[in-house]
Amino acid sequence: MTYSRFEDLPVWQEAIKLAEDIYDMTEAKDWSGSYSLRDQLERAALSVSNNIAEGFERGTTNELLAFLYISRGSAGEVRSMLCFLERRRGFTHFKSQISNLKSIAESCSRQLRAWADHLQNTEIKGQRHLNEKTRSSYQSKKGAEEFEKELHDKLPPGHPLRKGKA
Repeated sequence: MTYSRFEDLPVWQEAIKLAEDIYDMTEAKDWSGSYSLRDQLERAALSVSNNIAEGFERGTTNELLAFLYISRGSAGEVRSMLCFLERRRGFTHFKSQISNLKSIAESCSRQLRAWADHLQNTEIKGQRHLNEKTRSSYQSKKGAEEFEKELHDKLPPGHPLRKGKA
């Protein structure tokens, strides 16, 4: 599926939920962490969705990849701070919330990794590089690959031209 807005991306939606839920926890009346811990946790959580958005809007695959890895790093930073909070006595009443937040951050990381892996295996250089010629060339190549696969799938089993199947 192709997305035209970062707000429609499932990973961005999950990342923004992570930030909202982090803010809900740090703004709770019984939050006992220092200002600097709260600030760092909130900034890292918001950085996940912000870097997805910035990379998406940049217009090149290479820039998007760079921002996806930054975003993934921020998700790791959030998880690390949540692990720290789990070890602190003053945060035992947040145990369930912290566990849920770690799961959301891990999910963001997995989605970002899968997206980055996919982008690294594509020839598309990004929206900024698309024009009629490159778009047409990409569509022709994709159509030829699909046609070739369809032809190979119609060959009888054991045929010497049938790839990967005996």
